[in-house]
Amino acid sequence: MEHSVARALFSFTERYQQAWQAEGYALPQDDQLSGYASPCVERDSGLDVSWQRVARQALADFDNVEQAIELRLHEDIKVFYGSQYAADMPAQFRQHPLTLLQVWSDEDLPRLQENMLGHLVMQRRLKLKPTMFIAAIDNDEQKLISICNLSGEVILETLGRGEHEVLSDSVEDFLAELTPRVVA
Repeated sequence: MEHSVARALFSFTERYQQAWQAEGYALPQDDQLSGYASPCVERDSGLDVSWQRVARQALADFDNVEQAIELRLHEDIKVFYGSQYAADMPAQFRQHPLTLLQVWSDEDLPRLQENMLGHLVMQRRLKLKPTMFIAAIDNDEQKLISICNLSGEVILETLGRGEHEVLSDSVEDFLAELTPRVVA
């Protein structure tokens, strides 16, 4: 059975692709990923790539992160990052312009896992509740949108401070409320 977070993520990614099509593009484009292999790549011009999401056959494995930090990750975090390959996607959540982070390829996954570990280690050192980033806020490097590892709520947090605001009770609700942004 498909997880509800995966369904919500697939639905948002479909809306994202439709937003690009409404702007006259066949597929979403990204000018940062040219030359990087991915099952998502439909065309690589050397300047940008046209891409389409690809569902993973099996969820990505995050056992290495959990063992290294001795913490069980909330299932929604693992499903969010482990269910598809896609490029990062600009979006809007209420007044917050953001970039929804994604895994581009199997080669990209270890980089994400290293960043996850670094984030969790920093939180542990600062004695903060564990969270995991899923989006970066545009024009504010100190703020992230994260999943609370304890509750599964989606929060806006300030890095290293323990300050946060609950944005949504669940990842599914958060993704349902996201509006795609076409940044060409």
